Amino acid sequence: MEILLFILAGAAVGLAVGITGVGGGSLMTPILLLFGFPFNVAIGTDLLYASVTKASGAWAHRRQGTVRWRLVGLLAAGSIPASLMTATLLDSVFADAKQYEPLLTTSLGIMLILTSAVLLFKSRLSKPTEDDQKNLRWVHRNSSLITVIAGFLLGVFVTLSSVGAGAFCAALLLVLYPKLPAVQVVGTDISHAVPLTLIAGLGHLILLGNVDFILLGSLLIGSLPAIHVGTKIGARLPNKVLQPVLATILMGLGVKFAFF
Repeated sequence: MEILLFILAGAAVGLAVGITGVGGGSLMTPILLLFGFPFNVAIGTDLLYASVTKASGAWAHRRQGTVRWRLVGLLAAGSIPASLMTATLLDSVFADAKQYEPLLTTSLGIMLILTSAVLLFKSRLSKPTEDDQKNLRWVHRNSSLITVIAGFLLGVFVTLSSVGAGAFCAALLLVLYPKLPAVQVVGTDISHAVPLTLIAGLGHLILLGNVDFILLGSLLIGSLPAIHVGTKIGARLPNKVLQPVLATILMGLGVKFAFF
């Protein structure tokens, strides 16, 4: 019965991802916590889950030529070393998962809040005003360096929370590269998310032992077909209504995990 419940959870998240476009990490980890999984196992398992579910999307974007590989490289130059460093520090500094659980909890809350804010203000990010562009001129002139630094911070927080490789990374690209077509933002974002979540997940698996393979397999069985179904449903539903509702839920969960 538990396995069936996990498959249904995977299907529910897959549908939500397909319908709203919101990354699975911000949805899956809170659900696993509601099921009673420890923070470390929920986050470690979710990272490997994300790497698999995002891989097909990255492959599709590669075939369509909608990936800016230079930007993927800049992000990865910061995020991959940061992820490896974070997992290594968790393993060497703390004696067991209980000791670093507060760090994971707070990181998860912060990233859920930031992700919900991105969803609520997505239209403003995708269509910056002239004043916005003027205020960000220095940022745009130094976009390559800032991309590497942003990738480093992303690597740390994704490894600690499993959240941020999707919507939050896309928001960074929108701010740093406002002339980048939306489809290339998505393609670049998801192509970077695959290696980041894979490396972070392997760090949790090899160094920390934070992955439940039965849970992982059950989630994938449910979610992979559901994502495709959700994509077809999402084309017929009012996304302007769905995303704010989801963002509000994520905001509430983020406040709970970060401050309570």
